[in-house]
Amino acid sequence: MTGAPLALTLDRARRLAVAGQLLSAPRPATIEEVVRGLGEVQMDPTRAVARTEHLVLWSRLGPRFRVADLERMLWQDRSLFEYRAHIVPTADFGIHREEMRRRRMDHEGSRHRYTRDWLAANASFRRYVLGELRRRGPLRTRDIEDRTAEGWRTGGWNDDGKFTGMMLEILWGRGEVMIIGRDGQQRLWDLAGRSLPVDEPRRSQREVARRILDGQLRARGVARLNQFGFAFDGRPPGWERALRELVREGIAIPSTVGDLSGEWYVHADVVDRPFRPRTTLLSPFDDLVSDRDHTEQLFGFRFRLEIYVPKAKREYGYFVLPILRGDRLIGRVDPRFDRATGVLHVNAVYAEQGAPASAGPAIRRAVGELGGWLGADDIRFTRKMPLGWRSALT
Repeated sequence: MTGAPLALTLDRARRLAVAGQLLSAPRPATIEEVVRGLGEVQMDPTRAVARTEHLVLWSRLGPRFRVADLERMLWQDRSLFEYRAHIVPTADFGIHREEMRRRRMDHEGSRHRYTRDWLAANASFRRYVLGELRRRGPLRTRDIEDRTAEGWRTGGWNDDGKFTGMMLEILWGRGEVMIIGRDGQQRLWDLAGRSLPVDEPRRSQREVARRILDGQLRARGVARLNQFGFAFDGRPPGWERALRELVREGIAIPSTVGDLSGEWYVHADVVDRPFRPRTTLLSPFDDLVSDRDHTEQLFGFRFRLEIYVPKAKREYGYFVLPILRGDRLIGRVDPRFDRATGVLHVNAVYAEQGAPASAGPAIRRAVGELGGWLGADDIRFTRKMPLGWRSALT
């Protein structure tokens, strides 16, 4: 493709971003459609409302999403798997396997060197862990004896702990072991070859780079060059050539967005997609808001995670959910689900400047849908809410 970049207004760019994230109407039909469309879904165990991966899927699928269906796909059907704290399609294993291979190679950088040297010093411990999994797996971390010869010393969280978990994390990153289930909140580990297609043919560097750039730009809808095209460990080899090919084939379309600076691209599959607005609540880890600068530039919405902020210093709340209405982020809610009493507490509702008063009923429906999906017996709002929305919310 040649010629002038495609000129996008800020409004149109927002719609492309929402559509790329599968947050416009109609809703996706299945969990697999969402995970394939997004490429990966981040995981986080914080459950003030629900785990973030569950909220991300609920925001897109609505009441039809069932956690049991997700767990079946992860732990029984194996159509999805967990890698680097994300849920990814097993069909993309060949893409992620290239990163696993890179983690087994020598690289520059102090972290890589330290990991390589630590594994060498603990070679017998590595063999023991793999042998235990081969003989007795799947196993919980605590089921494997810590036989570390040399501890992990990087000044981080695990310096003074047991090191079986660190060994498993490293072997996980290298694709030698995988998480294959949960025992409550504890991960179950096993050899990767027992659950993943490790014998499938290796994909070419070109295919891997194209798939990463193509998939991430489609999920972003519209993005700056520095906002798509990354594996978990950085740019894949050959990404620049792959981008040139995608541009030449008209898949990645060079663009401008209003008066925003930077080198922007839009995906051809998204650019002409019809946009139908809907209203929903988003996880604070949702990809629509996870890149804080991107969110602020496109939506004029400043969002910061306050989980680790002392309560007295929080601006909005512990686990705040942004409110998406059409192509605008118009506010946020501060909820907490009390599982013991079955009450969804909405501690506060905040409106962005210029948020329409007419959005109140749609926000109430979205909160009600969340409560219904959680199985809440009651939803209780405080009086801390915008006056224009109060009649709809109380």
